[in-house]
Amino acid sequence: MQKPEPPVIQPFTFVFSWRRFSLHCAIMGVCVLLGMMTWYFGKPHSVRFYETKSEVPLATAIASDIDMTLDMRSSVAVKESQPVQVELFKGNVYFDIKKNTTNQLEVKVGNAIIKNTGTRFSIQMQKDGSSHIAVADGHIKIQVASGIYQINALEQAEFDDVRISKHSLITEHDIAPWRSDQ
Repeated sequence: MQKPEPPVIQPFTFVFSWRRFSLHCAIMGVCVLLGMMTWYFGKPHSVRFYETKSEVPLATAIASDIDMTLDMRSSVAVKESQPVQVELFKGNVYFDIKKNTTNQLEVKVGNAIIKNTGTRFSIQMQKDGSSHIAVADGHIKIQVASGIYQINALEQAEFDDVRISKHSLITEHDIAPWRSDQ
């Protein structure tokens, strides 16, 4: 019987191919993109929910220098971001923002966005979808479909997703009358 001949080992020769190079670059690009997306989306925003039933109103600090009071049968979601974002689902809410904390709070009521400027104000959400806002100090800006409106201290307005109405002057007692510590 004859011994098999050992295989002939040829020296390695590299053959460059644009198709193979493009495929490897595409794979590396997808990996880098996925890595960046993991880093960007990896830190979920903290969302806290506050809800009151038929008990006493709830008063809490939602951020440094931003206090919130919820009336009975009210609920909100607070998203810790910059600025702090609050979404009112139902009921009445009162905010007390210190003067050195300007532009640190954004409130969403339906599709309306309310931005503050170091102020105290209350929002009452009606069952028909409209809302009422009253400003005690400073001023706020409401962004609705028809534009951006400013409500100043001791003023109130009715608003919905589309427009502002019944903009008028008030006394400080008319701002969040449900609060007991006024």
